[in-house]
Amino acid sequence: MEEPEITTPLIPKDEKIEDVSLPSSSRSDDHQVKQLLHHEATEENSTVRQVALTVATTDDPTLPVLTFRMWVLGVLSCIILSFLNQFFWYRTEPLAVSAISAQIAVVPLGKLMAAKLSRRVFLKGTRWAFTLNPGPFNVKEHVLITIFANSGAGTVYAIHVVSVVKVFYKRHITFFVSFLVVVTTQVLGFGWAGIFRRYLVEPASMWWPANLVQVSLFRALHEKEERPKGGVTRTQFFLIAFMCSFAYYVFPGYLFEMLTSFSWICWIFPQSVLAQQLGSGLYGLGIGALGFDWSTISSYLGSPLASPWFATANVAAGFFFIVYVLSPLSYWLNLHKAKTFPIYSNDLFTSTGQIYNISTIIDSNFHLDVAAYEREGPLYLSTFFAITYGVGFATLSATIVHVLLFHGREIWEQSKSSFQEKTMDIHTKLMSKYRQVPEWWFWCILVGNIALTVFACEYYNEQLQLPWWGVILACVIAFLFTLPIGIIVAITNQQPSLNIITEYIIGYIYPGYPVANMCFKVYGCISTTQAITFLQDFKLGHYMKIPPRTMFMAQVVGTVIACIVYLSTAWWLMEMIPDICESTSSIWTCPQDAIFYDASVIWGLIGTRRIFGNDGTYGAVNWFFLAGAIAPLLVWLAHKAFPNREWIGLINIPVLIGATSYMPPATAVNYTTWIVVGFLSGFVVYRYRPDLWRRYNYVLSGGLDAGLAFMGVLLYLCLGLQGISVDWWGNDLDGCQYATCPTAKGVVVEGCPVVY
Repeated sequence: MEEPEITTPLIPKDEKIEDVSLPSSSRSDDHQVKQLLHHEATEENSTVRQVALTVATTDDPTLPVLTFRMWVLGVLSCIILSFLNQFFWYRTEPLAVSAISAQIAVVPLGKLMAAKLSRRVFLKGTRWAFTLNPGPFNVKEHVLITIFANSGAGTVYAIHVVSVVKVFYKRHITFFVSFLVVVTTQVLGFGWAGIFRRYLVEPASMWWPANLVQVSLFRALHEKEERPKGGVTRTQFFLIAFMCSFAYYVFPGYLFEMLTSFSWICWIFPQSVLAQQLGSGLYGLGIGALGFDWSTISSYLGSPLASPWFATANVAAGFFFIVYVLSPLSYWLNLHKAKTFPIYSNDLFTSTGQIYNISTIIDSNFHLDVAAYEREGPLYLSTFFAITYGVGFATLSATIVHVLLFHGREIWEQSKSSFQEKTMDIHTKLMSKYRQVPEWWFWCILVGNIALTVFACEYYNEQLQLPWWGVILACVIAFLFTLPIGIIVAITNQQPSLNIITEYIIGYIYPGYPVANMCFKVYGCISTTQAITFLQDFKLGHYMKIPPRTMFMAQVVGTVIACIVYLSTAWWLMEMIPDICESTSSIWTCPQDAIFYDASVIWGLIGTRRIFGNDGTYGAVNWFFLAGAIAPLLVWLAHKAFPNREWIGLINIPVLIGATSYMPPATAVNYTTWIVVGFLSGFVVYRYRPDLWRRYNYVLSGGLDAGLAFMGVLLYLCLGLQGISVDWWGNDLDGCQYATCPTAKGVVVEGCPVVY
């Protein structure tokens, strides 16, 4: 199989990479160094430089994996993280507790269990013999525990459907039907993952950058190394980063919340609407705004330390063009009455700039009341909100064209080689000795899950509204896009989303049914997202040499447990907290569910035709489809015309165009600070101090994540539950009170100056 022509940072053939499998001064526990398998060509390593510098080329197949302590700590981690993440989901400032927190916390617990549990062998002499304590706590157990934690750390997107129906629309949906939707959407991704794993896991060029953070952390926690002269070991560096992050977060998380978005332009022009629109990091374009808070930096785009520089540069270029060129130009040209609304907002408006009263256009059958809608008038969006939908259109077409042009040959070669003897890299060779997961397992899960989904949608159609053909169509979309999106994530660590195109399609075919639109979106979009998550976990197991069948088992069990805990927690909160998602004076404002609700109104209730069709206000946005398809072709032609210009080959149009796909709810300050940190890590340190980057980059990312998570939970448990806060100007998150004001003449909005 040929390596891809572009985007993957490959090692030059004449460049030797030092052996990073185990430092010469390093050793693991006695059991872990026993029978290490080194490849016969000791200099063989991955062709991707970052992987070669991070992932070990050794394996010990004798390490016990399915142990009692793995089950206890894995299931416990999954339950706790699922509860915490859903608990914090509805807050104004959502806190995501990452799997890295559990990855660190279980180490002392695992070692304690290894030291204290009995080593007695039960059923000795039979094939069922087992022991509660097979020896020292080892890295493979640790990886499987982290897989369970990953299941609890990843959000269950279908909960949005339940929240929106129960809280925003105030309609009936039962717990059982909700559970069917949640489980089927999460498990459906296993089918796509099984079909495409040969393309997205085994090839060395599919290197999944985010996994290197966890690989680096595993090695730091399990390998013992001598402290280099004048420096610190990776474990020591991790502890320093962890303690600093833990101690520092008390300031942006409680004492000085303005550090979340340092919008200094608003201070200079406290009465200027224009200046605050430009300078607000949370409610405007964020010019000059910076966040001195790791949660601001990593909350939506992930850790910038895990993003390769070429991907960061693509995100930066796309962000600057969309936010600082396209959006301001559209606003100040007053396209579609843009000045009547805020420059950055996800609210839904009337033609006069007031918030649209959605309840007035819904009939008793939970459908659109067309006559009422015509009386109320068309629905309007802020200019930026409309542009983000156009960007979503362009990203979709760009993804298809980009993958066909730049990776079409590779996909074809991989398809042919999957039935022949393949050339394998060192990691695939080491994994070949383990029993693989038969593909028919995935097909059984896929077919069974689709059948259950069709049954649920047909039998409970009054609650879900989605017909059987909608389920099939959603599955076809997920099947078509899992591979191209997986290639982009595996190379760039940036994930284009299908949420907009799925809404667009079902909103055009089946308008007036908001729940059907939401269900179609989660089956078409989130099953793909889940497939990417499972594939990423498979690649982590590939790097850490975890038996594939064991990895599969952990993923399935962890996913089911997470579904139960997430839904139970959400249901409990919606029943227990009065006015949840409705009162702006409480911390339970549900910003992510509000975005989901807005989308269900735009695409589901009112429908694609009335918003983006020929009769809609924003029909011109459809031209973004064409622009997205043309852009990769131009880059491909330029790459062919100037093959010696390597920087052209690093332009990834789907990532560049889709840079702002997380906005809203992500804000400008999330991007500006992420780009700055990504530049310092991925370009400056990686280029000029590669020795420091290799040793500490991913360890630093893990330490910052863990410190933030532990302090965030501690602050909430100790102070948040008691309602104890500090009221002073430093806790005014943004300090830009006029950033959400319109600039059109004569528009009256409460709290805003009127322009005459």
